[in-house]
Amino acid sequence: MQNIHKVVDFVTITNWLLLLSGGITGLMIAPEKFTLGIILGGLIVAVNFHLLKSTLKKMFNPELVLNRGHSLVFNIIVKYYIRFAVSAIIIYLLLSKQIVHPLGLVTGLSVVVASIFIAAAFELTKSFFKEAV
Repeated sequence: MQNIHKVVDFVTITNWLLLLSGGITGLMIAPEKFTLGIILGGLIVAVNFHLLKSTLKKMFNPELVLNRGHSLVFNIIVKYYIRFAVSAIIIYLLLSKQIVHPLGLVTGLSVVVASIFIAAAFELTKSFFKEAV
């Protein structure tokens, strides 16, 4: 269980580092709307990931699970879909008002996916080298 917490913390930190590096790189070489798409897309998914992490930490407290049971799962799902709907509305507004470039937004929205791939690569590398020794 401790290993899972380390991976989730690694993904959280990597989200922010990728967002920072993508934003800086975009500022140096990309047009303004593309860079804004990277930054806003990255912020949307990084904040969503952080909120999901904190919701799950709070909700899976053993005492709370024993007391609330099924209503706990319902609360998690409701919060998830509220965040999803708010994100969808924000993305719709960003694209419909042409505030950001769509490819920049997709690049920014890929921050969490990239972080998870990096974390998976590190974990596979660690387990591979652990078995080789």
